[in-house]
Amino acid sequence: MILYELIPLDVLRVIWWLLLGVLLIGFALTDGFDMGVGALLPFVGKTDSERRVAINTVGPVWEGNQVWFILGGGAIFAAWPPLYAVSFSGFYLAMFLVLAALILRPVGFKYRSKRDSAAWRNGWDWALFVGGAVPALIFGVAMGNVLQGVPFELNDMLMPLYPGNFIMKLLGLLNPYALLAGVVSLSMLMMHGAAWLSVKTEGAVKVRATEIGSVAGMVAFAAYILAGIWLAFGITGYHITSVVPDNGPSNPLFSTVEHSGSWMRAYADRPWIAIAPILGLAGIAMAVRGLRAGREVSTLLWSKLGIFGVISSVGLTMFPFILPSSKMPDASLTVWDASSSHQTLFIMLVCALIFMPLILAYTAWVYKVLWGKVTVEDVERDSHTVY
Repeated sequence: MILYELIPLDVLRVIWWLLLGVLLIGFALTDGFDMGVGALLPFVGKTDSERRVAINTVGPVWEGNQVWFILGGGAIFAAWPPLYAVSFSGFYLAMFLVLAALILRPVGFKYRSKRDSAAWRNGWDWALFVGGAVPALIFGVAMGNVLQGVPFELNDMLMPLYPGNFIMKLLGLLNPYALLAGVVSLSMLMMHGAAWLSVKTEGAVKVRATEIGSVAGMVAFAAYILAGIWLAFGITGYHITSVVPDNGPSNPLFSTVEHSGSWMRAYADRPWIAIAPILGLAGIAMAVRGLRAGREVSTLLWSKLGIFGVISSVGLTMFPFILPSSKMPDASLTVWDASSSHQTLFIMLVCALIFMPLILAYTAWVYKVLWGKVTVEDVERDSHTVY
């Protein structure tokens, strides 16, 4: 027997679906508070020193946190090539906005303190705001579009086609439900950034962060409930009506998909997945309570639990769909028909089992070394502080 055949193809596909979720959630849990701090920056820091305090809480770690984003993109490219091709084509404009905003972040960190000019530093502070708020919003908008189905087709050569011109595509992405999902994402990550600042700062910065973060958390809680109700009663779901080719070739056109009913049928078929939205709501609620009560580490942990629950609820609700097509339902990408080959998935799994523990261990060591609060006195006393 060939070595990679020790693990069946359908099992490997589910494993890589889970690992993709782990990478995306890991990105949200770590780089999420970086983006949240950026989105909060103009509001929690009224003076240059206060803004430097906020920036220095994430400046030393943001690059390491962004590794999860790179790993997620790499995993999509290698494990789910059709998903990579279709999503990066259909969400090209969204990807461009995200990348443009993310590019502002390292430039802002490196250039902000190069000149002792209020106008210069304020400009870069707003650049950091854009670098945090825009990706947080766009990621949610993209998720809202995925839940509704993306208008793509596949021809006989499995090439993705997107009908319509540039304006139609832009307006299609910015639909009401997708914008609501963007509000959930942005407010949730602002709450997460506030939870991080409550751990890493003190004084006025911490007070403002907890006040704004608790409001953002309440917005996230309400918007998530509204999005769930809308999904149940206003968004048409997808389901496979043919035999599921779980061990078959990666060809989406081999399946028959029907665009009807509700996504909520997943909760009737698999009642245990209800734990995900429950954890999401409980985590957000407890994070808001912690921010108001002045708790620190526990608030950050509750915030992470809320993010975990919200993101995992989307994946579990859609399973086995990864990217449904509203234009041509039979072209929808699922766990069973959009993966790489059996051998490729196995080799990648071996690599992941080797390198992911190393990444986790290094990340934990970095946070241990950099643990502690950043104060106004610290940044004012140390004139050589980079950020």
